[in-house]
Amino acid sequence: MPKLLGSAPVLLVKDVVASANYFRDVGGFQYDKFYGDPPFFCICERDGLRLMLAKADDPTQIKPFWQIQANIWNAYFWVDDADALYHEMQAKGGKMDYGPCTKPYGVREFGIQDLDGHDIGFGQILP
Repeated sequence: MPKLLGSAPVLLVKDVVASANYFRDVGGFQYDKFYGDPPFFCICERDGLRLMLAKADDPTQIKPFWQIQANIWNAYFWVDDADALYHEMQAKGGKMDYGPCTKPYGVREFGIQDLDGHDIGFGQILP
């Protein structure tokens, strides 16, 4: 039976270069190239996980999920040490949204916001 090998959330952004650089500088993600001239797409990667950034045709239509439904993320990543990652991103100037905190569903988690207001969650499953 065929297997799924990964996934990559897609964020609509106003400026692909600025967004990719934010995820690089704050989140430790890397990217190889931008697509288009001017850039309209980029794939960022950290630890084998990807986040795709696509330029919105109409930036006024960008609406982070939390503006539609309270406390919901646009992307979520599972991590092995939520506290350490929180401190890493905070020290690099990340816009910390919440946490770190222990949730009733057994996850230690925190969130950051990107340049377009998308919430990105990071969670560590607790034993």
